[in-house]
This record gives sequence, C-alpha cells and structure tokens, in this order.
Amino acid sequence: MCGRFVDPNFAEISETKIDPFKGWKRRYNIKPTQDVWTFDDDGAPALARWWLIPSWHKGDLKDWKATTFNARIEDAAKKPAYRGPWKYGRCLIPAGGYYEWTGEKGSKQPHFIRNAGNEETLWFAGLSSVWQDMLTCTIVTRAANDMVDAVHHRMPVILNTEERDAWLGGSDDPDIGAGVQLRHHPVSKFGAKDDGPELIEEE
Repeated sequence: MCGRFVDPNFAEISETKIDPFKGWKRRYNIKPTQDVWTFDDDGAPALARWWLIPSWHKGDLKDWKATTFNARIEDAAKKPAYRGPWKYGRCLIPAGGYYEWTGEKGSKQPHFIRNAGNEETLWFAGLSSVWQDMLTCTIVTRAANDMVDAVHHRMPVILNTEERDAWLGGSDDPDIGAGVQLRHHPVSKFGAKDDGPELIEEE
C-alpha cells in the first residue's frame, strides 16, 4: 500500500535545459486526489490526479466511489478499472520516499521509507487513465520485500532502470520491483495538512 509520499528531488530528475518543474514547491505529504508528476514512455512529465478514474466512467467525479489510488500488481490486469490502463496507460511516478504506519489505531507510528542507494529518487510503477480530459493515475503495489515487511506487508512496485523500460513496454512480470533496496526510520507523528522537510527527519 502507498497512501502518502514525498515529491522527488526535482534537480535529480530534470534532464533538460528547460526545467519543467520550475516554480514547483516540493511536497512532503502528498495525499490521494492531489496532482502528482508522472512520466509516460515518451519521457515527458505530466501532472495527473492521484486516484485513477477509468475512461468509461459516465458519472461525475464525486460519483466514482471505488478506492483506486493503489492497484495490486497481482490482479490489476483483470480488474475492470485497470484493464485499459494496464494495456495502454503505463507510467512512472517519481518519489523521494513514502510513509507507512505501525502500531494500533490511535497510536500509530509513522515511518519514512527511502532509497538505500546513492540516488534519492524512487520510481513507482503507475497506471494512468484520461477521464473527461483529466489525466488520473494509480500507484501499483506488490508484496513487501524483506527490506520493509516489518513496517508493512505491501509496498509500491519500485523499478530500477531496466525494469522501468520493461514496465513501460508492457511487462507482465509479477516479480518486477521485488529486488529494490530500501531503508526506513521512524518519524514524528504528523497531520493530514502538515508539510515540510521536517516530516522525514528521524525521530
């Protein structure tokens, strides 16, 4: 599962002289339904609403009741909401890390999970869908590996360079992203409206 994450270090992912992220303030508490940056197979960044709405949805935005900010890699290809995006809407969603919580309800401890290597950016596997001219997306998840399973039993599908190309090319490998190296540490409790770099500091 992934319900909160951090914007990437934009200086690390901007490879052009014209910075598409200029003026964009880095966020440290991104929530479902907010706009997030995505990359398609052309490598062009685009903003998408983080909560996928399939193109065939006929009602208003508020009428879409399904929880579609995460999609399970194990069954996404068969789910009605994701069948089209699985074939035609592959994307990447860059992040500087994400959060998970442990403990009992009412006293949950947040943990920040980040790349264990030198690069800061994590590349999540995503699916995108255009609904009424609005680009929407979901983060694909998988069973957690031994780097993070003590914190949560699910994790985003996080891709290395070769896996990113494979994902965008339509890979159906259920083990993609299993080998990512991550580290995590506890952070101070924060609210839904809190933001800032202090959120990822070790408690």
